[in-house]
Amino acid sequence: MAETMTTPNTVLGALLPEARSMRLATQVGAVILGTVALAIASKIQVPVWPVAITVQSLVVAIIGGVMGWRLGLATLALYIAQGLTGLPVFSRGGGFEYVFSPSFGFILGWVPMVVIAGLVAEKARGRIVPLALGMIIADAVSFVFGFAWLLVVANMIVSSGGELPKWLAGGDLLTVAWNGAVQPFIVWDLLKMVFATLTVAGALSLLRRKAN
Repeated sequence: MAETMTTPNTVLGALLPEARSMRLATQVGAVILGTVALAIASKIQVPVWPVAITVQSLVVAIIGGVMGWRLGLATLALYIAQGLTGLPVFSRGGGFEYVFSPSFGFILGWVPMVVIAGLVAEKARGRIVPLALGMIIADAVSFVFGFAWLLVVANMIVSSGGELPKWLAGGDLLTVAWNGAVQPFIVWDLLKMVFATLTVAGALSLLRRKAN
């Protein structure tokens, strides 16, 4: 691991101590705390209309925005590894069998999401408009990845004679999957990306004012 895996343009980069040993320890600690935040977020559902929403995509966006793409990627990689080895960090526990869940693609989709969000954050330097656009694009990419994985796994289940989850049964798979896994969350995820943008930009602005 390099001495510094983020840039001064990120919140974490602005907070890193001068001592080399402490810089490394701070970054490792940030990655571990990031996985803890994701695990906690996986258990939180906000009961809003028309469906309950989760806050994990919000946490992923903030992790990328705060840490940058390298540490963000390390955080998501560690989080997924924790879940696949059996730690109950996913919404319904953990274990390698999670790979064959229709919803696992959305977890994998957070990997490109955090990379895009981190790259944009490093380039945007706290500017709200490019940061917001980057967050929204990153979130959209995660949905594309998750939706594609969902369809592949669901078709594998049907082809093998298995039974789909209730929320995927009862009609054309493409339509049911869109209506259940994507359409209800579009507006809420846009709001979450706006909130993530304001959080990251606000924190960076505050740190710069204190530095001056």
